[in-house]
Amino acid sequence: MGADKMRAFLAFLCLWVAVTEAGYVKYKDPKQPLNARIKDLMNRMTLEEKIGQMTQIERKVASPDVMKQFFIGSVLSGGGSVPAPKASAADWVNMVNDIQKGSLSTRLGIPMIYGIDAVHGHNNVYKATIFPHNVGLGVTRDPELLKRIGAATALEVRATGIPYAFAPCIAVCRDPRWGRCYESYSEDHKIVQSMTEIIPGLQGDLPANSNKGVPFVAGKTKVAACAKHFVGDGGTVRGIDENNTIIDYKGLLNIHMPAYFDSVKKGVATVMVSYSSWNGNKMHSNRDLVTGFLKGKLKFRGFVISDWQGIDRITNPPHMNYSYSVQAGVLAGIDMIMVPENFQEFINSLTLLVKNKVIPMSRIDDAVRRILRVKFVMGLFENPLSDLSLANQLGSQEHRELAREAVRKSLVLLKNGKVAKYPLLPLPKKAPKILVAGTHADNLGYQCGGWTIEWQGVQGNDLTAGTTILAAIKKTVDPSTQVVYSENPDENFVKNSGFSHAIVVVGEVPYAEMFGDSTNLSIADPGPSTIKNVCGAMKCVVVVVSGRPVVLEPYVAQIDAVVAAWLPGSEGQGVADVLFGDYGFSGKLARTWFKSVDQLPMNVGDAHYDPLYPFGFGITTQPRHG
Repeated sequence: MGADKMRAFLAFLCLWVAVTEAGYVKYKDPKQPLNARIKDLMNRMTLEEKIGQMTQIERKVASPDVMKQFFIGSVLSGGGSVPAPKASAADWVNMVNDIQKGSLSTRLGIPMIYGIDAVHGHNNVYKATIFPHNVGLGVTRDPELLKRIGAATALEVRATGIPYAFAPCIAVCRDPRWGRCYESYSEDHKIVQSMTEIIPGLQGDLPANSNKGVPFVAGKTKVAACAKHFVGDGGTVRGIDENNTIIDYKGLLNIHMPAYFDSVKKGVATVMVSYSSWNGNKMHSNRDLVTGFLKGKLKFRGFVISDWQGIDRITNPPHMNYSYSVQAGVLAGIDMIMVPENFQEFINSLTLLVKNKVIPMSRIDDAVRRILRVKFVMGLFENPLSDLSLANQLGSQEHRELAREAVRKSLVLLKNGKVAKYPLLPLPKKAPKILVAGTHADNLGYQCGGWTIEWQGVQGNDLTAGTTILAAIKKTVDPSTQVVYSENPDENFVKNSGFSHAIVVVGEVPYAEMFGDSTNLSIADPGPSTIKNVCGAMKCVVVVVSGRPVVLEPYVAQIDAVVAAWLPGSEGQGVADVLFGDYGFSGKLARTWFKSVDQLPMNVGDAHYDPLYPFGFGITTQPRHG
């Protein structure tokens, strides 16, 4: 080779090496160790890009341009926030991908993470499977069932292109007057701890050699989970939402904290902070517990997220001194802020606080490191966009069967026969004529409760796909049996129509936080008069559809059988399966059923414990064969 050729070859070689090196970016290489990828990416990031990662905004204010301009790290759908009414899986996937493309077009191409409240199945989404709320699932005392529900929920969430679910709620509800009590598995922390098995269902099983506290998400069929709300959300005074949990440190650790030990041990990716206070101190500004305990003592390595406008509520009234709220929340150890709408104000406030050295760069780096760790671990850099390959998982028959099984196992039989030796249940499938009554018998929305399609829930039967309890009864009885439905029949009709027996389905109407707190815990009108008119005249079973124990004592004597069905979700067939004896009753109360609200709070082990039905109570029956 001549000298000129040699020089040209060497020049080409140098150019080739330079181009190859420019093309190779360490953080984009999945073969590199996790920490090397995080470090490489963080070394390239500006303050603006880091603060963007810490910002979570609502989809209503998100767009590809916004993602690109502000380097936004996360987007969420609040309750009922959907791309279109009755949106399909494709509508969701297209919306999420559209926003994601904005993130991928930034200088560093860091993918955003999209989150949604999938708290009992993928509950915002039309035609998704709606599982029973947690209050019912706690009754099953079946961690393996919870794991399967987690896996099914993850598939349905991923079917819509979403990789992050704000679940499970691991609150220990100590007072049913709290409007979120149905989001709690039990008043007993041991049951709540066992139900954290939903986390490996959602995220996948932790590999055997995992370090304690390191988040884990097993790829494209799983989602990042979120243990919430840290900590003591279920212990507020009189069950008032977002209020003050008054308890000593030992009590906090013994009752409200144990499920966090389990969640962190199972590799939960994120933890959400509670609106509530502990002994007067807002959790959103509690550095000792968020940084000291959760990150320090429990070695949690995922990211900590605020609740919706959670930092705003550090002050009273909310948003009174926003700069202080940002400072207090971020210094407490919150890594990602669910802003969720006025994000420029948040970005500007945090930027100023860092530039003025009120918040040290080390705190920002800790937050971003944690957020990137979750994104890398779950494979978001390799697979930032979704497709429609899982669309058939949304509301699939297999998931509906699983939900139906969960309904069967969550029912609690509280009374069976006015005299025990003459039980009413299981009911015969063959009877000439039966009455079905009550506001909740033919109302899918009531059956599903809050956090279903809309934030506060909805009423009626056109909200989504499912089976009402009435439809299930009609499907279960013998074709020769006449089923008559009357929502609120009068006494004469009941007495004179020749019914063999009646099924009365009554309870609470849907609610979620802020609107769900109740001081009287009564069955919604006209439920009490329906019970009186029907059960006063004939043999009846009352099925109670509610998010918590409600006042029953005044009616129990005139009722033959009582079933607590909680909020069973979309698969009402599970109720009929057990009423008519295809399966036996197996559920045991995971909450104390009080006699009167004056007794509250009253939990198992209390000195003044005098319940109508004690914690752990439940009459069991055998399936009727043949």
